[in-house]
Amino acid sequence: MFFIILKGGGGLFRRLKKDIAIVKEKDPAARSSFEIFLTYSGLKAVRKYRHANWFYRHGMLTIARIISQRARHKTGIEIHPGAQIGEGLFIDHGMGVVIGETTIIGDNCLLYQGVTLGGTGKDKGKRHPTLGDNVMVGAGAKVLGPINIGNNVKIAANAVVLKDIPDNCTAVGVPARIAKREGQKVEQDLDQIHIPDLTTEDIATLKCAVKCLKEEITCLEGKKG
Repeated sequence: MFFIILKGGGGLFRRLKKDIAIVKEKDPAARSSFEIFLTYSGLKAVRKYRHANWFYRHGMLTIARIISQRARHKTGIEIHPGAQIGEGLFIDHGMGVVIGETTIIGDNCLLYQGVTLGGTGKDKGKRHPTLGDNVMVGAGAKVLGPINIGNNVKIAANAVVLKDIPDNCTAVGVPARIAKREGQKVEQDLDQIHIPDLTTEDIATLKCAVKCLKEEITCLEGKKG
């Protein structure tokens, strides 16, 4: 019956089929469409969000919130029905993901567990971030405030992003800084293990500078003596 539904007409089923295909593409643990449909909490949360969003856009806000809160209870993923989400969103594992009301997410984005797309508590109106297409946000990362994250951006695990990130960049750290930028040679692409340690790099640079200064002081003292 499930496969008959997937092959049927209608935009809803075509979107579901596409969402399942995205999971297959991005998760090597995915075995079959049937397994994904029944067991993947991220897929279920996105499906329930789309139902809630329909009611939200048609002014039935209480019904929308009831649907979203029931989905949160079942999946551990909280997506406000007012968020705007494009096609192909994959929430991997998903527990603890929070997506705020005025969040905008482009197409083909990937969020890992513990991600927050939230507000700072200081803004009104547009309070949450805007993500472009093909954005990856690593486990535990926080993207806060009405900031813009460009296309093809990768945000490292546990990063805290408080400022805009341009296209084709990798952001790491607390607060997040750009580790790789468009136009530079990428020697090591970002995944959940290989994350540039900018703090260690800064310390190494400072140690080198201190060493050079000590050598200059020693040289000056020798000339003076």
